[in-house]
Amino acid sequence: MSIKYCDQHKDCERQRLYRRFCAALVGIILLLLLIVLIVWLVLRPTKPRFFLNDVSIVCINVSSASYLTVTMQATLASRNTNDRVGIYYDRADVYAEYRAMQITVPTSLPPFFQPPNDATVWAPFLSASNVPLPVYLATALTQDETAGYLLVTIRVDGWIRWKAGAFITSHYHLRVRCPALLTVNDGQGSYGSNAGGGLGYFKFQRAAPCIVDV
Repeated sequence: MSIKYCDQHKDCERQRLYRRFCAALVGIILLLLLIVLIVWLVLRPTKPRFFLNDVSIVCINVSSASYLTVTMQATLASRNTNDRVGIYYDRADVYAEYRAMQITVPTSLPPFFQPPNDATVWAPFLSASNVPLPVYLATALTQDETAGYLLVTIRVDGWIRWKAGAFITSHYHLRVRCPALLTVNDGQGSYGSNAGGGLGYFKFQRAAPCIVDV
């Protein structure tokens, strides 16, 4: 009887220690979550602001078989408006769209850390060769070229993290949309047969805010 009682006593002690350990672990986790919540509420990190400063088309051509070849350069600026929170840009790809269709290959921006109240400027080249277009889209693009007005959208797709002191958040999906109406000679003329960039070619040279979603 004494041996059985001793074994039961050991089992009770073991269960009691296990419950205490679980309660302590849960308490530590809840305390850490509370600290993270307090830090987040105090600092309230905001999403970065993006601006499209310039877009210039170097060359654009739609073949008779509805294949597009295009090269353009876009100048983008991002600003971290937080006073005490930095932003890690772990990945960011830039590409161009025309009427909701991607028309350039994504260009990857180098990963970097953006300090509080800091601004960064990129000027990536966006290009693609022999992109098959639906017939209706090729026709619309050709008509827009001839008219001298071309509406494209520069997009940024990536992943960011916020850093406040030693605390770093998990990854957040960054989506940026920058509409740009490109004109020839500031809207004074049509595209015609001009090629190779320079005077009379499609440009967008007025800084405009972009739509940012995180």
